[in-house]
Amino acid sequence: MARLALPVFLVLGFSLLHICYSHPSRTRKAVSPRQAGEEDDLKSQLERLWQEVNLLKEMQALQTVCLRGIKTHRKCYLTIEEPKHYHEANEDCIAQGGTLATPRDMMENNELRDYAKRSASGSKDFWIGVADIVKEGQYVDVNSQPVNFFNWDGSKKEPTGTKRESCVALSVAARGKWYDEVCRSLKKYICEYVIP
Repeated sequence: MARLALPVFLVLGFSLLHICYSHPSRTRKAVSPRQAGEEDDLKSQLERLWQEVNLLKEMQALQTVCLRGIKTHRKCYLTIEEPKHYHEANEDCIAQGGTLATPRDMMENNELRDYAKRSASGSKDFWIGVADIVKEGQYVDVNSQPVNFFNWDGSKKEPTGTKRESCVALSVAARGKWYDEVCRSLKKYICEYVIP
């Protein structure tokens, strides 16, 4: 449906452009208030059409991401297998229209763990969107919102609480438990995309 709608909107948009700007008059005529109103109306309709086209493009890109990753809880997740530092990983997710994944409950955490295990077999750890960079011990997501769900690895007494280890990774090897790590470490990561 979205694939069909995009060409229709483009044709309508270009038709309106053609009507508005073709056959210019050789002499300037006085524009009546009625004509000016009609031109403004056409311009606003064209602007709305372009907004709809851009929204359709965004939705199509999101569907492509969802097809490559998994879709759950009104979100799509996609593992990225090229290891990067925490900040580079988050910037890459943002550039693709998402953020580093932040599990909000145990069900999301387990789904991320299972997905990461399937999609990047042999990989042990993935960056997620949780850190205490600004204030030690105060964990926030990538949008600086407080995190209320944690899945720390208690057997290793995580988080260790050192200032050096401020970024959080999800360990597939430890059944989805979290640990804090030096942000400059290279790890694979999971991006999250909210479905509108």
